[in-house]
Amino acid sequence: LVFIEFLLISRLQILASPLVCGMYPVRIFIRVDFPAPFGPKKPTISPLLISKETSMSAFCVPYTLLSFFTFIDMITKIVYFKYNHDYKCYLCFMLGLVVKSTGSWYRVRLDDGTYHQCRIKGKFRIGGLKSTNPISVGDRVKLSLEGNDYLIKEILQRKNYIIRKSVNLSKQVHIIASNIDQAFLIVTLVSPFTSTGFIDRFLVTAEAYQVPTIIVFNKVDLYDEFDREYHDEVIKLYSDAGYECVEVSALNQQNISLLKERMKDNVTLLSGHSGVGKSTLVNSIDPNLDLLTQQVSDAHQKGMHTTTFAEMFELDFGGFIIDTPGIKGLGLVEIDDSELADYFPEMLAYKGQCKFHNCKHLNEPKCAVKSALDTGEIHLIRYDSYISILEDDGNQYRESKYH
Repeated sequence: LVFIEFLLISRLQILASPLVCGMYPVRIFIRVDFPAPFGPKKPTISPLLISKETSMSAFCVPYTLLSFFTFIDMITKIVYFKYNHDYKCYLCFMLGLVVKSTGSWYRVRLDDGTYHQCRIKGKFRIGGLKSTNPISVGDRVKLSLEGNDYLIKEILQRKNYIIRKSVNLSKQVHIIASNIDQAFLIVTLVSPFTSTGFIDRFLVTAEAYQVPTIIVFNKVDLYDEFDREYHDEVIKLYSDAGYECVEVSALNQQNISLLKERMKDNVTLLSGHSGVGKSTLVNSIDPNLDLLTQQVSDAHQKGMHTTTFAEMFELDFGGFIIDTPGIKGLGLVEIDDSELADYFPEMLAYKGQCKFHNCKHLNEPKCAVKSALDTGEIHLIRYDSYISILEDDGNQYRESKYH
């Protein structure tokens, strides 16, 4: 309840007190100036918010007092826009960043630097996207304090996100992370082996959701002569396609300073198979984080999961890093087969030269992409990945008439 005292003098002062906000009462004084011989023609109202230390805020915006409802609305706006986290006000929302999601609970970093365990109130669905996790690491959220519980009330608009098929087929997709400035795809050609097919599927997903990607080749210190030769071929393949490739060794600190330079003041997603050394790499970049690591299984040469949930960490040199669980496979979703070539940069460069605007670059006549493939401008490995994705059950190629 809001109790109002009236002190009727030439200047009316309305005391709205107390607005109980957590442990602290907030008092809002409203000053109303009535018409004077040389004053304004209409009454004007100026809100003044008094903090818990009773120091007067400098915030003062004139309003016209039209009705009691305008007055109430004005009070709500004042508290909302002048919100300070010390007030913990029920009429206000706090803004935060989701740094960890475990399914039912979310760890959120508030703008004042404090961390809180939060849960969802209500159901969330972003743009009709049906996913296993409506809230993901990287989301900016509005939350409120109700009793002793921090509740997430709203997800702010995402600038981007990256998804994969979920193992729960009824839900279709799983959001890996959102609001990403860049992604580092961690690749190893030995212990364990990362296929070009997996790399291409990740790159297509990143292109589709506007996430710039750098391919990071880890464990280059383990190469023999044959591995080095194959590595150089793969580097050329993706460099020619327009991607930045960086060779690193987390154990030898090779090019770690270069990665730190790329990561400074950015939100960077780390992704890749289990066992490629994501957590070890994070520890090399910022030793203060000290993430848990495990060795690759000798029996199967496959990684073992050490990261079970995606989690965001603040870097001591500026920026954030998102460490994600290892991905065994990457099924593509929400990518129409008519748009698939757009997410292969080297194919997109030729797509406009094809005779048919809906050319799928298979057996159509006068296909510029196929011509570039014949001349070596497009690599056969990348084209084979394109065909493989088209023929995948989730991205089934459908015949269409030329026109």
